[in-house]
Amino acid sequence: MTTHLTDEQHAIARFWSDDPGATPTPPGHSISILTQVIRMLDASLGQAADAYARVGVAVADAIIACWRTKYQFNLIRPVTYVRRVIDPAWTPLLITPPFPEYTSGHSVQSGAAARVLTDLFGPVSFTDHTHDARGQPARSFSSFTDAAREAAISRLYGGIHFHAAIERGLEQGDCIGARATAL
Repeated sequence: MTTHLTDEQHAIARFWSDDPGATPTPPGHSISILTQVIRMLDASLGQAADAYARVGVAVADAIIACWRTKYQFNLIRPVTYVRRVIDPAWTPLLITPPFPEYTSGHSVQSGAAARVLTDLFGPVSFTDHTHDARGQPARSFSSFTDAAREAAISRLYGGIHFHAAIERGLEQGDCIGARATAL
């Protein structure tokens, strides 16, 4: 539960929160990472256009597939379960979104973007500066997959997803990303 988070877990949950209206949305965060990598690698205009198209298709398809899954299974969020069964006063670290829990949107779209980015650029190490302007420290990753895993687990730390939604979401996203790469 979110009452026993380490400082690092708390920082991860906040970094990947991607609250609409306050920060880039989850797909916007993936596009921000892509922009930073394009600049870092000094990619050509053709490479950049191809990468934006493929990542854009992947995250759009990821959200569509995720929401179809959410409403197909219609599972309750941790806050509902925990308050009913464990602790009626429990509050998650992050604001619980008003739609079903399974699968995790962060996991699906991050997994899709990671697959496309890896297929396009290989195993690139990078530092994510998406939230520099908000005063949050940048986070470094050894690969796009590592970043996607951290984005996904951030939802567990935030108290808004169960582990299964995160793991299946990453798998779902990887499959979608593979399809986008194959276009």
